[in-house]
Amino acid sequence: MSDPSWLILRLEAPLLAFGGVTIDHIGVTRDFPAQSMLAGLLANALGFERTDWDKIQSLQDRLVFAARRDRGDEMSPMTDVQNAWLEKNSGWTTRETLEGRSEANYPHRRRRDYHMDARVMVALRLEPAEQQPDFDALAAVLERPARPLFIGRKPCLPSAPMLLPGRVTAPDAYTALLAIAGEPNATPKKMRALWPQGEGPETGENVWRMIDLPDLRNWRTGLHGGTRRIVEGTVFAPEIAA
Repeated sequence: MSDPSWLILRLEAPLLAFGGVTIDHIGVTRDFPAQSMLAGLLANALGFERTDWDKIQSLQDRLVFAARRDRGDEMSPMTDVQNAWLEKNSGWTTRETLEGRSEANYPHRRRRDYHMDARVMVALRLEPAEQQPDFDALAAVLERPARPLFIGRKPCLPSAPMLLPGRVTAPDAYTALLAIAGEPNATPKKMRALWPQGEGPETGENVWRMIDLPDLRNWRTGLHGGTRRIVEGTVFAPEIAA
């Protein structure tokens, strides 16, 4: 059996947000994208609606990915304190429709953390590979998405095309990360990475820890949907891109 093909995404923007567990009005950001976030990003590119929860759930269930932080580890997250006065009156949405609120007028305050000027590389595939949408369908919509794409939160607009050209063939997610070149003119270095259990080494000097990560979502209810076992460690880019 031949090795699977992997799509390579470049998540790079002035601000990135990889939402973690939100408590009260505080929205933290993790160091790596959540499985649910990537499922939502792909669903947005495909043009799925929120009511298509079964399709989005299928994407999340099929998704296998690994991620590597090329840039941004040296900075602390930026915290944005947001204050707004929400009124019951209707207002226009980005989809050119009117939307109202059933609640009375009230003040709204929240905090949101963001990574600044970060670059995270992602290698992903869908399993089973023959089910739709497949590799080619995802590659096509990432080049010409049905709607504008953002990285975690709507203010986080990508500063470069997300999809890198071509495809990587590798037996597992960790090996796929090793095939991605580093940043242009950057000093070669070990970079922090994350990959699923069973998709790379689980012991050795490049492995830091194994944890149960709560990054799954029940798309029918919109609530947290469980954990998955992942490995955190380091990888080294094979070469620096010209």
